[in-house]
Amino acid sequence: MNLIADIGNTRVKLAIFNKNEKISIAHFDDINVEILKDQLYMHKVNKAIVTSVREVPAEILDSLQKRVPFVHYLTYNSRLPFEIEYESPESLGMDRVAGIAGAYNILNGNNVLLIDAGTAITFDFLIDKKYLGGNISPGIEMRFRALNKFTGKLPLLMKSEKYTSPGKNTSDAIVAGVQTGLIFEINEYIRTFTKKHKNLKIIITGGDGGFLSKYIDYEHSYQPDIVIEGLNYILEYNA
Repeated sequence: MNLIADIGNTRVKLAIFNKNEKISIAHFDDINVEILKDQLYMHKVNKAIVTSVREVPAEILDSLQKRVPFVHYLTYNSRLPFEIEYESPESLGMDRVAGIAGAYNILNGNNVLLIDAGTAITFDFLIDKKYLGGNISPGIEMRFRALNKFTGKLPLLMKSEKYTSPGKNTSDAIVAGVQTGLIFEINEYIRTFTKKHKNLKIIITGGDGGFLSKYIDYEHSYQPDIVIEGLNYILEYNA
């Protein structure tokens, strides 16, 4: 069994795979040794991979290395089936690389624009089996928080399906501004890059990916677990 640990800014995902078959995914607010031990107790894990956008507590890695025969900590030096053309790979978020690996796997290396709508929203490109890099923009929640924090009177709101556009009151004006602005941004990225790159496939993922997916005007697929699946693919590739 494979243990996949994806440590994000606000959430932690722990998944179990039997080779390429996804067995389970659990979500946590944070990770500690006890949570890890529970996962290892329930499954006979012989391979594990860890990726994180923040510092991983030393005791987590120590606990894994004591209990699992093969542990891979994902870095820019990991073996990958595609080239990374990023000027500062040491600063590249490995969750982005994992997402591209997942897209590479399910699309057999075809050109892809991967949109990951989480705390931040990232736009990453795999063209001719080369990861070209991508762009980073504030996510939905970050945009709502920015309007509240950096103004004197605007309230803190959250995403919603119900609002008028143009907004007929302050709340609707904020929701419409944040959400339609981001939707326009996504659609324009797709329009621009599908003109530039032939046979470009579009994938959206992330915590807000399902919410945003229905507003995308172009053919695409919603793959909520593509980062986890990409991590498993990288684990197998390195093991």
